[in-house]
Amino acid sequence: MVQTNNILEIHEIHKFYAKGTNSEVHALRGIDLTIKKGEMVAIMGTSGCGKTTLLNIIGGIDQFDSGDLLIDGIDIRSFSDTKMTEFRAKNIGFIFQLFNLFPFLTATQNVMFPLLILKRPRVKARQEAELLLRELGLGGHLKHYPSQLSGGQQQRVAIARSLITQPTILLGDEPTGDLDFTTSSDIIQLFRRINRENKQTLILVTHSKWIAKQCDRIIEIGDGKILTDIQNGGKN
Repeated sequence: MVQTNNILEIHEIHKFYAKGTNSEVHALRGIDLTIKKGEMVAIMGTSGCGKTTLLNIIGGIDQFDSGDLLIDGIDIRSFSDTKMTEFRAKNIGFIFQLFNLFPFLTATQNVMFPLLILKRPRVKARQEAELLLRELGLGGHLKHYPSQLSGGQQQRVAIARSLITQPTILLGDEPTGDLDFTTSSDIIQLFRRINRENKQTLILVTHSKWIAKQCDRIIEIGDGKILTDIQNGGKN
């Protein structure tokens, strides 16, 4: 592994999707991107521009057709499915617009789940989950099911679940898209605090210019290419 200050290095990434039987969509067209450790980055663009495809490739959910991708100096392209699943579980956290919580598990059980997948002792996993939920202001909701929580509370549970394995990268796909402005603002300020205090890298796909302005960089994608990459000096 090569020691580097870059958490993510992408070179000439191309991605194609089949469209029907005789055609294909060129979703990503030679993406070049470097993100430093501890940066908070917004990825913007119109629907269908390739931003979610890029996020899924970074997270190892989707594969790419050509190019190179290094996470913390590690080339992940040669990983088997099993090794990629293990690497993703330990190093990458995902936060989605629709929360993706298990409805039949309590807040604590949802947050414990990634640790149990990694075969951590159940008692220790519960202790860590409860501690993290309390830190995120959910100490009074440990035994509540998702249906008993507000949208903002559910997203905090989802954030806790993404943080429990202490990943080096957090990926968010419209993580406040279903929330009102006040709740969205609270969640983004929480992201900012996590970024500053834990030095974790955050990459957020968003349509919101306000959210983008809270980040260190704003990257705009169009037609599968990076159109602009701007350092944001005016963040809060």
